[in-house]
Amino acid sequence: MLIRSFQLIIAGAASIFFGSTLAVAAPIVFQASGALDVAAKVAEFRAALGGPNNLNNPGPLGTGRREINWDGGTATDGTLAVNPFAGFRDARGATFITPGSGLTQTPITGGTQEIAPGLPGVQRNLAEINPTYADTFVTFSPNRLFVPLGSTITDSIFSLPGTNGGIPAVVNAFGAIFTDVDLANSTSLQYYDANNVLLETFFAPPGNNGLSFLGVQFDAGEQIARVRIKTGNNMLGPNDGSLSPVEGGVVDVVALDDVLYSEPQAIPEPATLLLVGTGFLGLAFWRHFRCNSSNSQ
Repeated sequence: MLIRSFQLIIAGAASIFFGSTLAVAAPIVFQASGALDVAAKVAEFRAALGGPNNLNNPGPLGTGRREINWDGGTATDGTLAVNPFAGFRDARGATFITPGSGLTQTPITGGTQEIAPGLPGVQRNLAEINPTYADTFVTFSPNRLFVPLGSTITDSIFSLPGTNGGIPAVVNAFGAIFTDVDLANSTSLQYYDANNVLLETFFAPPGNNGLSFLGVQFDAGEQIARVRIKTGNNMLGPNDGSLSPVEGGVVDVVALDDVLYSEPQAIPEPATLLLVGTGFLGLAFWRHFRCNSSNSQ
């Protein structure tokens, strides 16, 4: 009977650690719109992630968080659109990719560097892509925003900081600040686990020519390997209103500012997870058996 029970424990552990993603999610959602409310909610999210801000320190680190504000280097000059965007892959464990033509850090106005060679003319900032963006976009942390070109999709993939993407990693929380969210269901964060299974989708609140914040912390053991960031329902362009069909005829073009996420941790190997799981289950069974044996004496 003892051997049979322990076999059942091992089978249960294997099912847990090699099976599907945890079925029960208990996400904590942080969201706000408007500059003052966004600042307060971001501070609340930072507190939930814990300190310190680990900046460019290599991992693995057991505590703290990472932040990217796109404003380092030249504060106002943009960067040439690239895909993938790997500027923070090694230092902060985040690589960004898009199905579009590229990703760029760019000021709203000003700047001297070409950012979008795929578009006609010269674009050195968002206002040169479309003059209306000078009025519709604002920044949370001056002076640059982060945008995909040729798409509304940006994927953030995590790795252990200091390994240049060599060790895949997971986080349990991720948040982003958006500018000019007009519709309640146009801008979202989709969280995927290491098996590329969708955990949940959350929508950013409208900010209407201002700032919006959405951050989610999973606290039931879920592990986030990828976040899909959807910025609005239409990609940036000189004639963005005619680029694709939109809900109710309302064009919602959105840009991304700061992102914040929990400290990336290396994905545990399945064999290690199984050993740990069976160890804990075995210890619980041993205590149960010992207790029953004592009671029978």
